[in-house]
Amino acid sequence: MSGTDSLGELAALVGRSAVASEIEAARKRVINGSGAGIGMRPLQRRASDLLGAVLALSARTRRVVQPRVAIDLDVFTPSGRRAVVVHNRRLD
Repeated sequence: MSGTDSLGELAALVGRSAVASEIEAARKRVINGSGAGIGMRPLQRRASDLLGAVLALSARTRRVVQPRVAIDLDVFTPSGRRAVVVHNRRLD
């Protein structure tokens, strides 16, 4: 199938969609119905979810307590001129 056939099918799909309806009430009914079941499912937390949260917090804590490091970066063009200028700013 060529690219223009696929684009034509996509354009026809959008044109037939109930969301593109001229009638506002029908459009709202389709939009509201599409997300109706999303909030109804209960959240089920497992032990693996808790373990993932603990591991993420411990990794963040390890990074925070590490000392800051200064980096010197020199990049030159083949002709010997500076190719990169880096401005260091503190995020504290």
